[in-house]
Amino acid sequence: MNTIQPLSRRSFLKGVGVSMALPWLESVPVWGDDKQKNSASEPPVRFACLFSGNGFHSREWWAKGEGKDMQLGKVLDPLLPHRDKVLFLRGLYNQEALIGGIHSCQTGNLLTGAHLSPAGEIKSGVSCDQVVAERMKSQTKVPSLVLGCEPSIAAIHKNYSMIYSSHISWSSPTTPTPLELYPSLAFDRLFRDQVGRADKSVLDAVIEDSNGLRKNISKSDQHRLDEYLSSVREVEQRIDQAGKAGRLQGWRPTLTKPDIPRPADGVPQDIDQHMRLMCDIMVLAFRTDTTRVCTLKLNNDHSSLRFPHLKVDYMIHHLLSHTDGDDWLKVNRFFLQQLAYIADKLDKVQEGERTLLDNSMILYCSSMMTGNHNNDQLPVVMVGRGGGQIKTGRILDYSNKPNRKMCSLYLSMMDKSGVHLDSFGDSKERLAEI
Repeated sequence: MNTIQPLSRRSFLKGVGVSMALPWLESVPVWGDDKQKNSASEPPVRFACLFSGNGFHSREWWAKGEGKDMQLGKVLDPLLPHRDKVLFLRGLYNQEALIGGIHSCQTGNLLTGAHLSPAGEIKSGVSCDQVVAERMKSQTKVPSLVLGCEPSIAAIHKNYSMIYSSHISWSSPTTPTPLELYPSLAFDRLFRDQVGRADKSVLDAVIEDSNGLRKNISKSDQHRLDEYLSSVREVEQRIDQAGKAGRLQGWRPTLTKPDIPRPADGVPQDIDQHMRLMCDIMVLAFRTDTTRVCTLKLNNDHSSLRFPHLKVDYMIHHLLSHTDGDDWLKVNRFFLQQLAYIADKLDKVQEGERTLLDNSMILYCSSMMTGNHNNDQLPVVMVGRGGGQIKTGRILDYSNKPNRKMCSLYLSMMDKSGVHLDSFGDSKERLAEI
């Protein structure tokens, strides 16, 4: 096997106005020590959090058994193909979210464990994803990718700003990390040096550099590179087509044609298309090592999303969460299908002896257990093995244990990302079992 001299861990395919991070290649130690000469590198651990607001169906968020024999409730059963890589955590909670408010007060400190300021003031803490991003920012092109599928809410609810219900990622105690709602701009941020309307394909811009690289890598790496570039092209083309099919989310207007000028291209009109694009962009971001940290907020707490593709279009998400019926279960499963889709895509990418899913930690959680605002324990599931550091296919029950803080979980996850802190949020203790 021919190998090339070790490249910097921040190696990119270059073109005019474009830089694209390389995927994992066995003959190119992109992520290893720059001094390493002729051995393959160890892929990095990726850290992600997916969030959906308003909790889940009261009778269908459960798990029992272990490994490939694990059984999952109807909300979680989209994860059945990956159950041996699932960690189901029961009984964890966020003490600071019990201070009295609902929705905003249950969401704004979910990843910080900080005390929230009331009366319209904005103050939380730095979230765990941004702590990891800050430590890793010299190693990737983009420190973190913060994606969302629903615009922020500017209002006050129960004496707390609804900015809290719109954000889980915080760059500072007073600054929620801006959500990127536009798939095209998220894509551009990954691959373009200047975010703006593209005048040609990203792949066309780097084709010369990629052809030069092919001459110096193994046959198996050439196959990986071709597969990776094809996946970039697919997402690029889908983004270009987003919204052109004429489908509309929610109600249909009474006019057959708009009576005002058409707005500029932006957010896809259908929530299923929007979420799927964001999932693909997250996978691309991790696959290219453009970033190792991502949060994907599928909706807000107190969400106004509708789901016409599920034929559940008579009630917004927040109100539906109080029904706990079959339609609520449909919506819950739709959200978990996004996690399952990401897991499936990651698990098909081989990185050395492990898959990209094995090299990731994907946390999925909500601000409350059910739509009744109960958050004395939270729905929490993890997928991925953190680079082989996490034993999965298990159920961990903290219901009757003294240490059941969400921030204890974050300390454990940050350890596996190479970020070691004495304390975080309201915890000084890790979850020893993780």
